[in-house]
Amino acid sequence: MRVVLALVVGLLVSWCPLPARALPHLPPAERARLESGEVVLLDRLPPGGGGAAGEGGTAVSVVHASVGAVWRVLLDYPGHAGLYPSVVRADVLESDRSRALVRYVIQVGPFSFNFHVNNYPDRANNRIDWRLARDRPNGLFRDTWGYWEVQPDASGVLLTYAMGARTVLPRFLTRGAERDGLVETIRAVRDRAERTP
Repeated sequence: MRVVLALVVGLLVSWCPLPARALPHLPPAERARLESGEVVLLDRLPPGGGGAAGEGGTAVSVVHASVGAVWRVLLDYPGHAGLYPSVVRADVLESDRSRALVRYVIQVGPFSFNFHVNNYPDRANNRIDWRLARDRPNGLFRDTWGYWEVQPDASGVLLTYAMGARTVLPRFLTRGAERDGLVETIRAVRDRAERTP
C-alpha cells in the first residue's frame, strides 16, 4: 500500500506545474520596471571571475513564452549569431549532453576575431553556465564567464543573463559595450523566444 501511495504522490507531483519563482531581490522601483516589461540591469558580476577585475553585470527580464521555447533559443548555438551583439557566426565544435564547445566570430567594423566558449546546460537546475575555453585561441578575450537562468514565472519565464569579461583592451573602452550588450542580448533572446512556438 505504501508503494502505491508513494507512486501516486510521485505522479501527482510530476504532473503539477512548477511554482512561479519569486522575482530576484530588487527594490520596488526595479521590480515594477521588470513587471512592466523592461530589462533590469544590475551591477552584479557572476561568480567565477577568480577575484580579478572584470566588466559586465546581470540582466533580468520577464519573457512571455514557455520554458521550452526559451531553452530552444539558448541551446540553438548556431542561432546565437544575431542574438549577441556583433556575433556573425557561431559554430559548435564539440558537443555532448553536458557540454558544448562553441566558436564565436565577432565582427567589429572591418575587423573580426574568434573566441571559444564551453557551455554547460543543466536543465534540472534551469541553468546554462559558460566559460571561455582557455585551451583555444580567444582573440581579444582574456576571460569571459557567466550563466543563463530560466525560471518559470506567473507571466511565462523569468530570464537572467549574467556575464563577466576581461579583455586585452583597457576597461574604460569596454565597460559601456559590455553593459549595453547584456541588455541587447536578453532582449534578442526574449524577442526570439516570444516568436517561437
